[in-house]
Amino acid sequence: MINQALLDRVQKQAWFHKYPRGWPFLLFLIASITTAVSVMAIERADKQTRAVELDRSLTEAASALQRRITENTALLRAASAMFAGQSSVSRQQFAELSSELQGDGRLYGSLGMGWAPLVRARDIPNLEERIYESGVPNYFVHPQPGTKRDLAVPIVYLEPEHGNGNQLAFGYDMYSEPVRREAIDKARKLGRPIVSGKVGLIQDQEAEGPPGFLIYMPVIAMEQGRRVTRGFVYSPFRAGTFLKSASELYRDDSIDMAIYDDHVDSETLLAERRAESADGRTLERRIDVGSRVWVVQVRDRKSNTLSPLSRLTLFFGALASLMVMAIGRLITKRAAEDRMVLEWLTSQASIRNSLTRELNHRVKNTLANVLSIAALTRRRSRDIDDFTESLTARIRALSATHDLLSQSDWGNAALGDIVQSELAPYMDGNESHVSMSGPTIKLAPNDAMSLGLAIHELATNAAKYGALSTIEGRIHVNWQLLSPDLAELHWREEGGPPVAEPSKRGFGRDLIEKIVAHELKSEVDLRFEPGGVECRLKVPVRASREFVLRNERK
Repeated sequence: MINQALLDRVQKQAWFHKYPRGWPFLLFLIASITTAVSVMAIERADKQTRAVELDRSLTEAASALQRRITENTALLRAASAMFAGQSSVSRQQFAELSSELQGDGRLYGSLGMGWAPLVRARDIPNLEERIYESGVPNYFVHPQPGTKRDLAVPIVYLEPEHGNGNQLAFGYDMYSEPVRREAIDKARKLGRPIVSGKVGLIQDQEAEGPPGFLIYMPVIAMEQGRRVTRGFVYSPFRAGTFLKSASELYRDDSIDMAIYDDHVDSETLLAERRAESADGRTLERRIDVGSRVWVVQVRDRKSNTLSPLSRLTLFFGALASLMVMAIGRLITKRAAEDRMVLEWLTSQASIRNSLTRELNHRVKNTLANVLSIAALTRRRSRDIDDFTESLTARIRALSATHDLLSQSDWGNAALGDIVQSELAPYMDGNESHVSMSGPTIKLAPNDAMSLGLAIHELATNAAKYGALSTIEGRIHVNWQLLSPDLAELHWREEGGPPVAEPSKRGFGRDLIEKIVAHELKSEVDLRFEPGGVECRLKVPVRASREFVLRNERK
């Protein structure tokens, strides 16, 4: 009997059995989606944090640049005040002032401080002569204004005089170059410090150095009651050096920065500090530096790869997903095994019930045959000894057929083996008296038992009254397949005593023509020919029921 608790538990887990691989995969998918959502949330929060930090860094960078410009313009204003208060400033005085204000000339990212007077083109020879007389040989203004320009702003002083390539700039007319000229005119007009656009510095002209810019501070004095621009105090800058100096004011090294003049373009790039493979988020801001617009661009160096926390979450999430899938697989496997156990127990119970019914049927049939044999034998027997001998022989015939069926686990029995087992007692040393031939034909258990009884009765009759009662007698037993589901057996005797049809029916005849015919569901043709008894039996060829008690699993 199947354990009811096991049956109930397996029935509850039937849905596992239906989808043994789908449910573990679904659990894995749910865990994976949860992990992915967690990673996305972490990345989103990290992205927002990085955006806030990047905006703060942009503000700090812009402030640092403006601060450096303000610091340099403050120095230029101080120098401008000295030139505005004196009719003339000697080289020595300017050198001392520059040293006090800028030290070695590299303060706040500049290359130094210079003085360039605003002169008429016709006054350039007088200027060159005065400078020559002051002790500076080989000074000349270049390029010459010619007839197209009336004004010139040649460089007279530039401190430190030696170093940073400043000696190359002496005598250079800054008014001759359009970008410088635009800044000079603007400073002259507005009367305040002006930052020029992107230029190539004279200090770097031989090596085609990096781009730079200049800050011009006009020197304005009162002459005869009116404001007159005497010239310009200025500072040249290499943009890269200036950016490096401004970066000292903020400490976020995780960003890249670039400065563009007026708008973002490769042609307007002043300076940049970038990593080779940086591809993070970019922010831009326009700032005003000395009445000049710069575009400050910052970029996060963080690449698009996952953050450490996201990678950690992804790793442990994947690990947890695999563990959940493995646990789900174990559960479904256990449920499937329980289901198989239930099905096996159910099949065994069905087999047991079928075997019990079959056994009952066969026992009833056998007992019915025995009762019929006993009753008919009693009526045909002369005394108790005759009854005992006849009954014992017939029961042995049943037993012989049972033995054949037992050897095949009650699966089937060969027709030839049935004939041979029933005739075996009469063939011991006299095999030539019996001739058997026919193909191999397998009979179902019930059909085999009925045929065995029929052969036993024919052999017993032949031994008592027929061919087997004499030495010359012969028995020929042949069988053949008439169709796939029907076979015919032919029994023929010869060489025995003359045969006459008996005046009354005996038990053997009744057994063959009634009991056997009924069991085989076919008529029996039994003839008492003068030369010997002949009998034709038609036997159905039916597949026997097979009971598989268990399937061994390897």
